[in-house]
Amino acid sequence: LIAEATGNAAWDWDIPAGRLWWSDGMERQFGHRPDPEGRLPTVWRENVHPEDEKRVDELTDRLLRGEIDRLQDRYRFRRADGTWTHVENHAFAIRDDEGRTVRILGSVSDISHRLEMEERLRQSQKLEAVGQLTGGVAHDFNNLLTIIMGNTEMLQDSLDEGDPLRRFADMSAVAADRGAELTNRLLAFSRKQSLQPLVIDINSVIVGIEDMLSRTLGEDVELGIELADGLWPAEIDLAQLESALLNLAINSRDAMPDGGRLRFETANASLDHVDLSTEPELISGQYVVISVSDTGHGIPEDQIAHVFEPFFTTKTVEMGTGLGLSMVYGFVKQTGGYVRIWSEPGEGTTVKLYFPRYTGDHAAHDVEKQSERVQGGQETLLVVEDDTLILHQLTAQLTGLGYQVVTASAGGPALDILRKRSDIDLLFTDIVLPGGMNGRQIVDKAQKIAPGLKVLYTSGYSENTIAHQGRLDAEVELLGKPYRRTELAAKLRRVLDS
Repeated sequence: LIAEATGNAAWDWDIPAGRLWWSDGMERQFGHRPDPEGRLPTVWRENVHPEDEKRVDELTDRLLRGEIDRLQDRYRFRRADGTWTHVENHAFAIRDDEGRTVRILGSVSDISHRLEMEERLRQSQKLEAVGQLTGGVAHDFNNLLTIIMGNTEMLQDSLDEGDPLRRFADMSAVAADRGAELTNRLLAFSRKQSLQPLVIDINSVIVGIEDMLSRTLGEDVELGIELADGLWPAEIDLAQLESALLNLAINSRDAMPDGGRLRFETANASLDHVDLSTEPELISGQYVVISVSDTGHGIPEDQIAHVFEPFFTTKTVEMGTGLGLSMVYGFVKQTGGYVRIWSEPGEGTTVKLYFPRYTGDHAAHDVEKQSERVQGGQETLLVVEDDTLILHQLTAQLTGLGYQVVTASAGGPALDILRKRSDIDLLFTDIVLPGGMNGRQIVDKAQKIAPGLKVLYTSGYSENTIAHQGRLDAEVELLGKPYRRTELAAKLRRVLDS
């Protein structure tokens, strides 16, 4: 009865009699029917993994000889259906008055599920640590790229198309754009990008990028799309969703060099605790699911756990940086969702993105992207930036756009300027600043001095002061670093004219 209550396979070795009894747990857990007579060797000994036999025998011998009183060991064990599992064996010895071992009692439990959960937890913790590192690197690198991109654009403007030096300026601009794309992907993985979520219909998003997907995949890949009727809305950053789907499509294309089939599907899913028994991070509830399946070469089992890590790739060096899936992973997690991946070598790969169902009052809508031209102005701007190089470069850009510029390197001097001048039209401030005040605190004090003052933030990544879980507060306008002059000009005009 005790053996039944534990749920394990219990055993009792009567050494003088030479019998080893097994409980019904041996058959219930592993499918083996033990010998009711308890004859040795038992079915257990016959199914210990050959590579673990020596260690298991040595520990058992030590327990018999009295060198140890208790035994705890893990090894591989074969089920009746031929599959292998990991088990944990606990045992203790009973000895007579002369110290001879007369009986050993123990239990064997299947720990494969527990080991899988522990591995998932370790992987999650590792990705979290890597995310913290990459977020910090991207933040500092974005500050440098802001200077490089701004100065490069000014060089391009000052050089004629036929000037031999113009080619080098153009090459620098291309390199800076690639650097910005790299940092954006790092920030996506580390969940520190600034999201601007909208209530959208995912079906309409997929339909909207179908032509782009077809051009990206080429003629050798057959694209199939199956969209569920009555799909629930979801609150997602539209640009990041499109980028994630494109990344998945490119990964699938590269896995099918000789052609194949790529399928996008959408569905509603209600997950309960039973569905989530092997997914510790996924919360029960209702989700909108996007499934992306290909017939490519697949991913080896020993690599599948690493595919979301930055710079890990199964592709050759010239085919990618290893940031595509890590960007997808970070974006979905930051949105409150989850990513699942299945793959079998030679058969293909399926990636499923789970986004929480939106249950608010806003109706789903499509978003039209607007093109914006460079337009300056004559307003007076107060710029707060502690990096001298960025401040000089930004001042040159703003004055080139026609603005009057006043600068400060910290909150205290900026507030002093506002007290003395009433002609400041907009406060353009970095978020992380020295002097005891961050950008949000400066803005709070500034708007008490000058009610109605327009505000534009800038930062290398989203901060908790203006965003929560990467989602910008409703009233916040942010220009993420690095930015091009066209983006700077357009954002300033949008805030000033609002």
